[in-house]
Amino acid sequence: MTAADEITFDAFDPGARTDPYPAYRRARDAAALLPYAFGDVPVTLVTRYEECAAILTGGDWGHGYSAGISPFRDTTAAIPGSFVRMDPPEHSRYHKLVAKGFTPRVMAEMAPVAGRVVGELVDAALRRGELDILNDLAVPLAVAMVPVRLLGADPADGALFRGWQLAIARGTDPDSMLGEAEVAARGAAALECMGYFARIVEQRAGDPGADLLGTLIAAVGDGALAGPEVIGIALLTLVAGMETSINLIGNGMLALLRNPDQLRLLRENRELMGPALDEMLRYDAPTQFTIRVALRDTVVGGHEFRRGDGVVVLTASASRDDRVYPAADSFDITRYAGNRPARRHLGFSLGIHYCVGAPLARIEAEAALGALLDRAPTLELATDAVAYRPSLIHRGIVALPVTL
Repeated sequence: MTAADEITFDAFDPGARTDPYPAYRRARDAAALLPYAFGDVPVTLVTRYEECAAILTGGDWGHGYSAGISPFRDTTAAIPGSFVRMDPPEHSRYHKLVAKGFTPRVMAEMAPVAGRVVGELVDAALRRGELDILNDLAVPLAVAMVPVRLLGADPADGALFRGWQLAIARGTDPDSMLGEAEVAARGAAALECMGYFARIVEQRAGDPGADLLGTLIAAVGDGALAGPEVIGIALLTLVAGMETSINLIGNGMLALLRNPDQLRLLRENRELMGPALDEMLRYDAPTQFTIRVALRDTVVGGHEFRRGDGVVVLTASASRDDRVYPAADSFDITRYAGNRPARRHLGFSLGIHYCVGAPLARIEAEAALGALLDRAPTLELATDAVAYRPSLIHRGIVALPVTL
């Protein structure tokens, strides 16, 4: 650990928001495990693929809140039913219910809906002669698919959803890395959002409907959920569902536009769309890290962890680990193609907390990218100055204007 002691990890510094990957590389080259103060919590950074994957899939690791052993603040403690920070068996109960909204049958029904929404948005952009891929395409698409289609919300409330989603997502970072205004905004957004969905749940109590929210409301009648849990799951679905798909489209299109040879290859070989999405998730993932706690004494990478020890699993660093991915800092849409694709990336995590909404995020991204490839043959960046949002866990750009 001598090299680790000499490393100053600065990927979380504001100046690294544009490109945190050199900082990840320095940490990864120093050691697989690095001591770090996450806010005011002493933890271990996990920098390399093998160790990250072992923790995400290992039964010795979880969140530890129900056992009272986590050193991390539970950012979802005030949100009933927020299973993202739970361990089995509680996590399993919620996950099973939510997964009903993302079955292959439901996703098959969602794909043409995404295609129609994207078509209308691109039509409008072509009439205007300009497009911001993030705010004119990715955001309204996410609104149409998540709060409107999955949760039965009013399409006219898109600005509300986006505001709540951004405030809550930003608030998932450690409080010590947030300003007072951001902490206050997180709380206010959560209360307003839960109030909004509480009204929808009340209105639909007698006729739940067939969408995800309807499935959850019906579970209340069956005794599988309580009313406040439905509202909390709706909030979680809104934030996680919108944040992931918006940033996948934004980060992925930016990578394509900055690598015109790869953009040209995808235009010429549309069967590479699936592998291209995987490469986008590996290369510049919407979620940069997650946290875990040792549920019992265990060993990872030759290091002994005690029950209650916290780790920050740097999934974005692991997905650039050149011990696993040759030329890891290169964007190559063929990496996941062919008979011998690359190792599974960590863009949607691994294990029991693998993103339940991953199929929908892929559907949205494929629809958006496919429409741009089909209908904007001379697509180019309109600016070299791309700004990033300040969030640490969630990586996303502010805007992505292009010429058509």
